[in-house]
Amino acid sequence: MRALESHVCGSWRAPSADGVVARHAVTGEPVAFVSSAGIDLSAAVTHARDIGGPTLRSMTFHERANLLKAVGLQLIAEKEPLYELSTATGATRADSWIDIEGGAGVLLGYASKGRRELPDGNVLLDGEPEVLTRDGSFLAAHVATPRHGVAVQINAFNFPIWGVLEKLAPALLAGVPTIVKPATPTAFLTEAMVRLIVESGLLPDGALQLVCGSVEDIFDHLDGQDHVAFTGSADTATVLRSHPTLLSRSVRFNAEADSLNAAILGLSATPDTAEFDLFATEVVREMTVKAGQKCTAIRRALVPTSLIDTMADALASALAEIRVGDPADEATTMGALVGTTQRDEVRGAVMSLRSATDVVVDTCTFHDVDPDVGAFLAPTLLRATDANARSIHATEAFGPVCTLVGYDDLDSAVRLTALGAGSLVASVVTPDVDEATALTLSIAAHHGRVHVLDASTAATSTGHGSPLPNLVHGGPGRAGGGEEMGGLRGIRHHMQTTAVQGSPDVLTAVTGQWMPGATRHMDRGHPFRLYFDDLELGTAIHTESRTVTLADIEDFAHNTGDHFYAHMDEVAATASPIFGGRVAHGYLVLALAAGLFVWPDPGPVLANYGIDRCRFAKPTYPGDTLTVWLTAKRRTLRAGTGYGEVAWDAQILNQDDEVVAAYDVLTMVANRPGVNGAPDGEPKAGADR
Repeated sequence: MRALESHVCGSWRAPSADGVVARHAVTGEPVAFVSSAGIDLSAAVTHARDIGGPTLRSMTFHERANLLKAVGLQLIAEKEPLYELSTATGATRADSWIDIEGGAGVLLGYASKGRRELPDGNVLLDGEPEVLTRDGSFLAAHVATPRHGVAVQINAFNFPIWGVLEKLAPALLAGVPTIVKPATPTAFLTEAMVRLIVESGLLPDGALQLVCGSVEDIFDHLDGQDHVAFTGSADTATVLRSHPTLLSRSVRFNAEADSLNAAILGLSATPDTAEFDLFATEVVREMTVKAGQKCTAIRRALVPTSLIDTMADALASALAEIRVGDPADEATTMGALVGTTQRDEVRGAVMSLRSATDVVVDTCTFHDVDPDVGAFLAPTLLRATDANARSIHATEAFGPVCTLVGYDDLDSAVRLTALGAGSLVASVVTPDVDEATALTLSIAAHHGRVHVLDASTAATSTGHGSPLPNLVHGGPGRAGGGEEMGGLRGIRHHMQTTAVQGSPDVLTAVTGQWMPGATRHMDRGHPFRLYFDDLELGTAIHTESRTVTLADIEDFAHNTGDHFYAHMDEVAATASPIFGGRVAHGYLVLALAAGLFVWPDPGPVLANYGIDRCRFAKPTYPGDTLTVWLTAKRRTLRAGTGYGEVAWDAQILNQDDEVVAAYDVLTMVANRPGVNGAPDGEPKAGADR
């Protein structure tokens, strides 16, 4: 047995004294000492701020996304030693898949979102610019930039890898370094994972640090640029968030706390429906995966009172098929709790619940293990004798325990669910869409996520207890009131949104996106003849003109089959309060505009792959003369592809210089030959797809 090391200030450091013993969940044997004695937490915070932070902030979102991808792939490639070690936490291979490959999957998910949804820069524009003056000479924009601090994460024992990575991914993508404090019982698995990352050399110095053991005084070194993310009990969250330094310096604090999650079987989900069986399957899975040690596990199964006996029998039958034993045995379907201390706490919670429940199931056969030595507990199904009893809705048995609760109508189901005082997730299982809608909207205010399940989604549902990187993981009230992941929402937790006011040229430079009224550059010929590397924001063309004729309109109607009255019926169009006469099809206007600005010969513009934000501002009538302003608005390099993506601001004007249509044209533009993977020689593709 050895003392776990911390990785701070660029090196691995052993503690100066032994600490708490982490034990094997199955055998009870000591695995490691866990202590942070002698670890300089102030130096770790300074190292993150002074070394890790500047390096990450110097990188673009896409470069940081590539780091996440590389780390995720590295962990998957080196996963087997982690799986072997994970059995010591009591987890089966299926349980560990959620933790190990699920954690790597969060990194890969955020990497993909970063490359697809974020600019190839380090400023995130929030919404459209605000024009503050009538002549457009003074604008404002909201921009998000990385905070100049450190993200401190304090994790729970149940997911020693996933819990770290789901917090690391948005912080790293935002450009903020992280200090990880794992829970003591499973810190040995977190340390092994961090070693793999450090040894890979993929992350810059200071981007990720690990402190095994207590971090009691780390809060004293934080300030308003920092962020604390905590996962654990609601009571501990209350103590931490009220720390004097966090309060006085307005340190951001995010908590994901314990939660009495519910699953509601709809009134329409009778025993002859697929949904009845789906409900039973979901409850049993949530009771037994990770031995019920999931913050999202179903603790309360709400069932119509008329069906509760039938459901109790179905659940008891399914639980009898669960094989409890050594998690290293492939035949085992439920392993041990993380330790005997946790097992005893769950037993105590069950005793509290027993005051308002009867036992349906609380025994099983333990296969090839000693349940007195290992942290084993039989799946325990209780049935409420008093649906309103406080203990049922306030006591979380953080293990393989669930309570069946009967309800009479939808209103009572909603009321009982809300007695949990705020939960991470609830499931609604019913074949009736109206019933699902009523329940979902009624319970939404009390939950961070609502999982609706019916026969049509049975094969594709990700499940009640599966947080996803693109969805919010958190909940109101008792669940902590915080949010983790949630796609770009999670990134913004680590960024400062600032309103910047200035001229269009200044805001273009600040945001990395051409702003209305900013300088246009028209001295380089047709912009579609320029490589991506040679385009600058504001590169523009003002086209020749094209007069729209009645024949154009009628030909377009004939060729497309679009004979809407406003285009083809003079009397009806004249009577319209909108048009006052026949008008051109909006899509005809777009097509004519394309004919004005598209360069026909092969060149750097490889393809037009879409348009965004299209609006028709004013009708176009026969006889109107159109021109187009086309301006390079946004550039995004696609590393290694040989091209970048360019969004062009398109403004279609009539003869009175009135905007009749506005939109963004999206194109793929080649890099110069030999640059960014572009082949040597001239590109052979045309200018429009």
